[in-house]
Amino acid sequence: MAALEFTGERFVPGVAGEIAHEHWHRYAFARRFAGGQRVLDVACGEGYGSALLAAVSRSVIGVDIADAAVAHARAAYAGTPNLRFETGSAAALPLPAASVDLAVSFETLEHLPRELQPRMLADIGRVLTDEGVLVLSVPNPAEYSLARGYCNPFHEHEPPRDELAALLATHFPAQRWYRQRRYLGSAIWSEDAAEACEAWVDGNGTVDRAPPPAAMYHVVVAAKRAEVLPPPAPMLSLFSDREESELARLDAQAAELLRLDGLLAERDGALDKSAAHIRHLEELVAYRERLVEERDAQLAAASASVADALGERDTAREECEREAAARTGEAAARAAEAASARQAIGALEAEAQRLERAVTAQERIIAYRQSVRWWLALPWLRCKLLWQRLQR
Repeated sequence: MAALEFTGERFVPGVAGEIAHEHWHRYAFARRFAGGQRVLDVACGEGYGSALLAAVSRSVIGVDIADAAVAHARAAYAGTPNLRFETGSAAALPLPAASVDLAVSFETLEHLPRELQPRMLADIGRVLTDEGVLVLSVPNPAEYSLARGYCNPFHEHEPPRDELAALLATHFPAQRWYRQRRYLGSAIWSEDAAEACEAWVDGNGTVDRAPPPAAMYHVVVAAKRAEVLPPPAPMLSLFSDREESELARLDAQAAELLRLDGLLAERDGALDKSAAHIRHLEELVAYRERLVEERDAQLAAASASVADALGERDTAREECEREAAARTGEAAARAAEAASARQAIGALEAEAQRLERAVTAQERIIAYRQSVRWWLALPWLRCKLLWQRLQR
């Protein structure tokens, strides 16, 4: 037999926590009305609640619209002789009129569209005897949805309390309302209590009577006539599992919170050390930046001094170059003058040499003419010259 998958719409045994307490508690609460009765479980789902009621009732029939759920319930609880399961709609029950004494329907009405909800209650009224009782639970939208900002995707319409009371009044005008809500606090039980229940709330140094908490789910015991309503249930009904798993879960969460607080404290300590180290590093960085600024200022001053020195050097170099150029010009002029002088001296020397040669020639001529030979040849020379002129 395959287990039914928990989808969030239909509770199945084995799912732990708040949802288990809420679902089991409703069937446990309804058992007091089921003793020796013919019972109908509308939208019985997996069948666990029908089996629980069958332990004290005359007979139980569980009806569910899902074929898979009905098949599972028939296989899971086949050993219970006064229990059977049928497929059918909550708004069209497969039972004859006035065939059951007690009908239970937990968390069903809100799964039907608004227009089908009156039909469901009417059909439950049809199959109940005139003395029959309906035990119904429906989420209170003010707390279940609005206060939590939650939207159950499987719910078609969650009727508010006034609307639910008006829906029931058509077929079940006699009503006794209860509030169901998960509640964890301190509980004290007395074996011979004079009162059925007492609840207190801290009033800033005093204690006051605790008002009933707002209903997360409305649980209504209803009948067609007031005189057939069963006696009131106890003022307070509590439910838990033997292992107190929800309390253990909360204790585990508290322990985990303490552990996380310890880790958080360690982390805060480490962060404080890191912050101190960061502040020290920031101080070192600031000191280094001050040194860098001072050295940058010194470097800027040194750079300015070097620039000034380079400017002076360039100025001196330019002056030296100008002086060297001037001296070079003077040297060139003097060299030109020297060359001109040398040329003039050369010309004078050449002229002197020519004059010396001329003087020497004249001296030779004079010396020749002063000789006897010149005088002897002179008449011959004159005749020769005369002859030459005559021939011309």
